Amino acid sequence: MRTPQDNDRRNHAPLLRWGLHLVGCTSVVLAVLGLFLPVLPTVPFLLLALACFSRSSSRFYAWLIRHEQLGPLVRLYLDGNGIPFKAKLKAIALIWVSILISTIFLLDILWVRIVLPVIALGVTFYLLRLPVGEETTPE
Repeated sequence: MRTPQDNDRRNHAPLLRWGLHLVGCTSVVLAVLGLFLPVLPTVPFLLLALACFSRSSSRFYAWLIRHEQLGPLVRLYLDGNGIPFKAKLKAIALIWVSILISTIFLLDILWVRIVLPVIALGVTFYLLRLPVGEETTPE
């Protein structure tokens, strides 16, 4: 359902809208892959997709929330009930593995090597503070 705010937002920044839509779709693909690959966290990618779709496409946002398999994975968080423990653990592990690989092997700029672990620490504390929701698995 479109609102006047949606139309205003779309007219002001079409490039931003398409960029957010692309990131949202990519996040959904990565989330689906995360259902089958243990190293990819599903729920954080779905939450990123929802954040992108909330600014770019109300239709895709509604589709993702109502999706039979993917919707239940994010409804806990959206309802304020946290995220499943396994999703929290996978997200924290992936954050730290990617940050450590980046800072040790890929980056030469000292201030970036310092800032990235600080950001990862903040995200880790945020995830740890979220309540643990009941585990929901797609059927």
